[in-house]
Amino acid sequence: MLAGQEKSVLTYDVGGSHVSAAVFDHSTGRLGSYASARYPTEQSTEAFLQVLFSLADEATADHAPILGASLAMPGPFDYIAGISWMKHKLTYLYGFDLRNALAKHFGLDAAKVRFLNDAAAFAWGEVGGGAARDVERAVGITLGTGIGSGFAIDGKVVTEGPGVPPGGEIWNLPYKDATVEDRLSTRAIQNRYREQTGLDREVSVIAASAPTDPVATEVFAEFGLHLGETFREILSPFAPQVVVLGGGISRSSQLFLPAAYQGLAGMQLELRPSILKDQAPLVGAGVSWFSADQSATAAS
Repeated sequence: MLAGQEKSVLTYDVGGSHVSAAVFDHSTGRLGSYASARYPTEQSTEAFLQVLFSLADEATADHAPILGASLAMPGPFDYIAGISWMKHKLTYLYGFDLRNALAKHFGLDAAKVRFLNDAAAFAWGEVGGGAARDVERAVGITLGTGIGSGFAIDGKVVTEGPGVPPGGEIWNLPYKDATVEDRLSTRAIQNRYREQTGLDREVSVIAASAPTDPVATEVFAEFGLHLGETFREILSPFAPQVVVLGGGISRSSQLFLPAAYQGLAGMQLELRPSILKDQAPLVGAGVSWFSADQSATAAS
C-alpha cells in the first residue's frame, strides 16, 4: 500500500461533454493521476458505466485501495439517493440507481458512494485548496452555458442560511427583465455579439478576437458590468469577501473584470479567477466526501 492510500477516494466530474476522474488524497489535499474521456457514442447506461469503470482503472492504477467514491454531477439529480432525473442530457441515466451500481462494482458500502452538485463541487474545491482557501465567507461561480453557484462559510459549502438563496442556486433568480442565467451565460455574450455584427460565434472565438475587434471588447465589458451589478444585488445579503470565478467564460476574465468592479459600485468584494480550474470539481468532490465522513463520525 502506498503512503496516503488509506486516506484516498476516487472522484469524478461528470461534465457537459466528458467525464474526468482522479484519486483525491486527503492527507495532501491533492489529486493523483488524472484521466478523462468523452461520453460514449453508444447511448446506454452500460456504455456510460464502462466509461466510469475504465477511468477508475486508469486513475487508481497506483492508488488502490480507496475508501469511497464522490461524483460531481449536474442536475436535476437526487444527490442523496444517487439517481439522475435529467431529461435534457444523459437521458439513459434517468431513474437509474447509480450509487448501488458503482458500490457493487468497486466493492464499497453504498453509503461510501456520494454525489454532489457540480457547481457546489467547484466551490468545495476552491475553498478547500484553491483561490478561496482560508476565506471566511466565499462564493464559487461557474460561468458557461449556464451559471452555477456555491456558497461557503468557514471552508464548508452551505445551501441554506441567512443570505443564501434556495439550494445555494442563483441561476433562476429574477434579475431586471430576465433571470440571472439569461444575463450571465455564453448565450448572453453570443446574442449581444450577434446583435452588433450579425455573426454567430463561440465565446472563445469572440474573446480571441478582442485585441483587434472593438465590438468583442465592448461585449465583454458590457458582460462584466452586468456581472458586477448582479453580484451587488444578489450576493449582498450573504456578504461574501471573495467570489471565485470558474467555467469557460472565466478564462477571459481579463476582458470583463475591470467592468465587473465598476458594476460592484463600491461593494467590498474581491473577484478571483479559479486557481484549480478544471480540477476544482474533482478536488471539491474529495473535500466534500471527507467533510461528510467526518460529520458522520462525529454524529455516531
